[in-house]
Amino acid sequence: MDHSQAGQDATNVQRAAWMRVLSLADPAALDGAFSALNGLPAHQMLRPPQTGMAMVRARSGGTGARFNLGEMTVTRCAVTMDSGVVGIAYVQGRSQRHAEQAAVADALLQLPDWHETVHAQLIHPLARQHAARVERQAQVAAQTKVEFFTMVRGED
Repeated sequence: MDHSQAGQDATNVQRAAWMRVLSLADPAALDGAFSALNGLPAHQMLRPPQTGMAMVRARSGGTGARFNLGEMTVTRCAVTMDSGVVGIAYVQGRSQRHAEQAAVADALLQLPDWHETVHAQLIHPLARQHAARVERQAQVAAQTKVEFFTMVRGED
């Protein structure tokens, strides 16, 4: 693998990470953080927000044969900045605003002048909020945990 391919792979991994944060963000939290960004560059819609269905596939036990678990609602959007950078987003549910804001943020994160600002004001706070939400859910689930044990009977 040459250096350009390795660099591209690293960029793809970083982009996948911020796209995950944007798609999992609470829409109200994303809206609040997004509105704090000032002086956003102009963008045009390549694909306005569209809502549809996507098939969710799973594996039994995480390793078994794949099966179709069911469908979920997904909203997608694609925007382009005046510089030609394209931002895309796929989010669960029907929130067209969430999809558009996530696509714009994806495009901004690809622009060197905006990358650090968007990371600091959008990605890091949203990632912390998501981690806190997951931790709260884990604590609630831990309260219902039941410990099973086996008592060994002696020989009669």
